[in-house]
Amino acid sequence: MNAYLAALQTESLKAFRSKVPVLTMLGFFIAPLIGGLFMVILKDPEAAKSMGLIGTKAQLTAGVADWPTFFNLLAQATAIGGAIIFAIVTTWVFGREFSDHTVKELLSLPTSREAIIAAKFTVIVLWTLTLTLLSYGLGLIVGNAVVIPGWSSELLRSATIDILGAGILTIMLLPFVAFLASIGRGFMAAFGWAIFTVAIAQIAVVMGWGSWLPWSVPALFSGAVGPRAEVLGMHSYIIVALSSAIGFFITFYWWRNADQTK
Repeated sequence: MNAYLAALQTESLKAFRSKVPVLTMLGFFIAPLIGGLFMVILKDPEAAKSMGLIGTKAQLTAGVADWPTFFNLLAQATAIGGAIIFAIVTTWVFGREFSDHTVKELLSLPTSREAIIAAKFTVIVLWTLTLTLLSYGLGLIVGNAVVIPGWSSELLRSATIDILGAGILTIMLLPFVAFLASIGRGFMAAFGWAIFTVAIAQIAVVMGWGSWLPWSVPALFSGAVGPRAEVLGMHSYIIVALSSAIGFFITFYWWRNADQTK
């Protein structure tokens, strides 16, 4: 436990002393801000055109300016945007050891590799959960600022489940990104994997196989194509859980057994 806590402190310091947390926060804050802009436009399209917010020939099909629409935008952004932003976080936490050429020094410390990797995953989970919560909080502030109708305590409860659930499901799939950053010894393989999974997730949803592909489940949970009860089953959550467990195992196994002298 002491080794794990020491490793966790080290990984936390690396994150706090870098600019990456601030940059990922700014990137994730785009969703609620753009969502608020959409609400302003949808409230009064003619006024938005006169102010130059949209072109005079623009056709708006995003829905109506109310809390259900706004929360749905936030949930989808958490799932889809999170797949990219969270992957950047994971890639940086694991890949920087290779790009900075510090991996040999890291593994020469009197700390087990298991403790080091567990600490890295802990930092990733706390980091990405914090991003999700901060983005949700900013969304509540923005929604109140633009004064949109449809608020209710029941809607708040369901929206919290949608947004946090989509975020947690996305986080559960990050171990594969960590594994690719490890075997790729840097950033590129992991970035490629993140883009690939976003693409195949969209294709699987269009083809009707989204509930069976773990990388499609977060977006479906967010309500991107309708109520999740109609598009997801228990098998969907089991597949995500199994995929997460496999990702953790292969990442730990690789770090435990791979030759890090090259």
